[in-house]
Amino acid sequence: MDSLSAPIRRGPIPWQGLLLAVSLLNFWSLPTTAQLAIVSTNAAVGKDVILRIRNMPPVVRGFMWYRGEGANYKHNIANLAMFLGINITGPAYSGREQIHFDGSLQLNRVNLKDTGIYTVVVYLPGSIKEIGFGRLNIYERVTVPTLLASNTTVTEHKDSVVLTCYTNAVSTQWFFNGMNLWLTERMKLSWNDRTLTIDPVRREDAGNYLCEVSNPISSAESEPVELDVKY
Repeated sequence: MDSLSAPIRRGPIPWQGLLLAVSLLNFWSLPTTAQLAIVSTNAAVGKDVILRIRNMPPVVRGFMWYRGEGANYKHNIANLAMFLGINITGPAYSGREQIHFDGSLQLNRVNLKDTGIYTVVVYLPGSIKEIGFGRLNIYERVTVPTLLASNTTVTEHKDSVVLTCYTNAVSTQWFFNGMNLWLTERMKLSWNDRTLTIDPVRREDAGNYLCEVSNPISSAESEPVELDVKY
């Protein structure tokens, strides 16, 4: 990670920082340009992630980061007062978070429980502040799916076949002889796209089938299954 980060401080906040935080809590600024926001991010379990701020005002006095939507003190992760140059931890600090001097929040070794909405409060000159929100999605890498067929040798106009792609992934796509499968009126997919039914089969259905599964951070393909159609 290339951003410089402030050292972490636990315990009481220096009185100057406390007075600043209390006074600024009473004032909100109405955005005059683009809305402040956290860049929503996808990441894999175990990786280090940086949540960056979009539409940052040019002059900033400090930052407060929260888990969840809204500035609830119980969900406060950490705070950075620029004039102090240190991270002051909050009740939701887990030991894996740190605010960089550009206001971004680094989370180390993320896990599935880190998924959710995050809130940042940015303190500006003139005792005003802006608030922004964004989402962090954490995914496990998909495993190689297993493709099974109810029967691999069938008779034209007589038999049907059911192909099932076993996976934990979010998305499933089907391929036939190396190309995206175009569904005919005899083909049906299940609600989650993991089961393909062909009823009845025809000779043009003979060939190799495979499924490709994915989520926003990874993908994998099954081994092909060959369907033989007798006629």
